[in-house]
Amino acid sequence: MSERSEPAGVPGSGLVKGLAVTLKTMTKRSTTQQYPDVAPELPPRSRGVIALLEENCTVCMLCSRECPDWCIYIDSHKEEVAVPGAARPRQRNVLDRFDIDFSLCMYCGICIEVCPFDALYWSPEFEYAEYDIKDLLHDKDHLGEWMATVPPPPAHDPNGEPAKEETAAARKAAIPAAPAARPTAPPVRPEPASGGTAAPGDGEGASE
Repeated sequence: MSERSEPAGVPGSGLVKGLAVTLKTMTKRSTTQQYPDVAPELPPRSRGVIALLEENCTVCMLCSRECPDWCIYIDSHKEEVAVPGAARPRQRNVLDRFDIDFSLCMYCGICIEVCPFDALYWSPEFEYAEYDIKDLLHDKDHLGEWMATVPPPPAHDPNGEPAKEETAAARKAAIPAAPAARPTAPPVRPEPASGGTAAPGDGEGASE
């Protein structure tokens, strides 16, 4: 069998290419951020730490059930709330414990996405390292303190799709109101001719 011979390149061409890359990198000015003396400029959607807005939490347990790392721990109890005018008091869930173990969290953001009442938010803060791994378990009070660092939501993109609420309101406003039904008069029965009622079978073609 004859082996196909490849054309031999110029000797040392690979070395020249490698040195060219090295020289190109050496001529660029290095940009080193002097952290921690200078705070880094983080992207607007940075994932730092998770903040909790306790008053929005309804203890639906969605975040805890959907967490792939099982790092969210929630406890609650029920309380009766008297509603004026109601026949009996209603029950509501009261949050007792909401802990996130950031030593297990992988920052996937599923808990924030599945929360139906906007109780969890991303904060760009990332400087919460601890000397003891046990201190990475943040309780609801600690998570609530991170709400002060949550940035405001970005402005709506005029070229983007409108919100579902805006679309539903516009669709509802576009439907014309149904006109009120006019009252219809009952049908009027024809009055019989004077002189008596005609017997059945009598007609214009009857013989005299």
